[in-house]
Amino acid sequence: MLSLVDLVVTTRSTLRASFHASHAEGVAAELFGACAGGAVLTAWALHLGATPLGIGLLGALPFAAQVLQLPSAWLTQAFGPKAVAVAGIGAARLVWLPMIALPFVNVSAGTALHVCVGVVAIAAVFGVIGNNAWTAWMGDLVPGAIRGRFFSRRMVYITVAGTLASLGAALALDGLSPKGWKGPTLGALAAIACVAGALSAYLLYLQRGPHAACTRERPDWRVLLSVTRAPHARAFLTYLLGWNGAVALSASFFSFHMLVNLQTGFAIAALHGVAVAIVRIISAPLWGRAVDRLGARPVLILCSFGIAGVPAMWLLPTPTFLWPLALEATLSGTLWAGHAIAATDLTVHLSPRGERPFYLAVFAAAGGLGFAISSMLAGLLALQLPRHFELFSGSWTNLHVLFLMSALGRILASLPALRIQEPGARDVRTFVRVVVSGATATVFPRRRLAG
Repeated sequence: MLSLVDLVVTTRSTLRASFHASHAEGVAAELFGACAGGAVLTAWALHLGATPLGIGLLGALPFAAQVLQLPSAWLTQAFGPKAVAVAGIGAARLVWLPMIALPFVNVSAGTALHVCVGVVAIAAVFGVIGNNAWTAWMGDLVPGAIRGRFFSRRMVYITVAGTLASLGAALALDGLSPKGWKGPTLGALAAIACVAGALSAYLLYLQRGPHAACTRERPDWRVLLSVTRAPHARAFLTYLLGWNGAVALSASFFSFHMLVNLQTGFAIAALHGVAVAIVRIISAPLWGRAVDRLGARPVLILCSFGIAGVPAMWLLPTPTFLWPLALEATLSGTLWAGHAIAATDLTVHLSPRGERPFYLAVFAAAGGLGFAISSMLAGLLALQLPRHFELFSGSWTNLHVLFLMSALGRILASLPALRIQEPGARDVRTFVRVVVSGATATVFPRRRLAG
């Protein structure tokens, strides 16, 4: 029979192994995302003749699928978060298998585009199911005292992997597309994505499951109503709905703008992603420690108002004037790193353990609904606006209008974050004072007075 000390040591060893597996799974997941999402998905859309509306639709699908969070919560509660996470996430990534053969099948571009949209839609459905379970699982597995540092370290690993994979995919597309091999290159990237997806599912399987008391409980749908009525959750819900709606006005079009309007090519677009990733790697551990010590709320507020300026910076670059993208990458990488850690921590922190899947479902559904509606409306608006027009002695595009609208929308959407309540968190002024004092002490250390 194990002693108490042996039990603690065994538990810590098992947790450590699970954390390592989680970090490795994140790396595999980023490899999948680099070969099946982002600029590569935009490349698929352009290769198959998609319009801005089609690109907006593709960007909206993963978020429109968030309405399935509610039945996903039932599955998580009924069958256990680990089983649902492994099955859902594995299926979401392996459903890309038909895309390997798509460039080699003799079908019209329209039919191929419908297949692509169908694959993205099915993957989005399974992804919602798996991610609801995964977040509930991690919320139980990772102690609250180190949750910020855990997610920040995981972010560093996945950012490095995603950066290298995205750069490799971009170089392959830039190097092989002019030779007439764009379709086969996209098919090969889909094959790599599926291999990475299978590996990520296996690494999920290796991780420790949640506590036995939290694996299977009788679902109580009345919790859904209590989430919308709970004072601590209502402000966060309002924020997620408005924030994701404002972000969606521009989020699906940055890669398209770089490739079509700025004529950067895939390699330059990937280098922009590399710059963002480097900044995220540097800043993520700092944000993680700040969230653990001072709370997620002040980090979320500061990052939200700061990120509001990101879309406006996209009004500055032109095909012969690209250097503002370097400033945008620095600002975006720093602030989105903090925002991601704070939002994830708040999502878990505001969700009671026993009812966590349903809280997560409502939070994700609110954010997904706002993003999906805005992304599709943005695509429709881009079609109605002239592609190029002159105003104030400058040359503009329809996407510049979306970028400006997104910047203004993000400012308004940040206001509800001020009403979010997080027990134990410092207020924003205290947070800024502590951070400035710490930075000042680091840069200008006080000298010891001679005895």
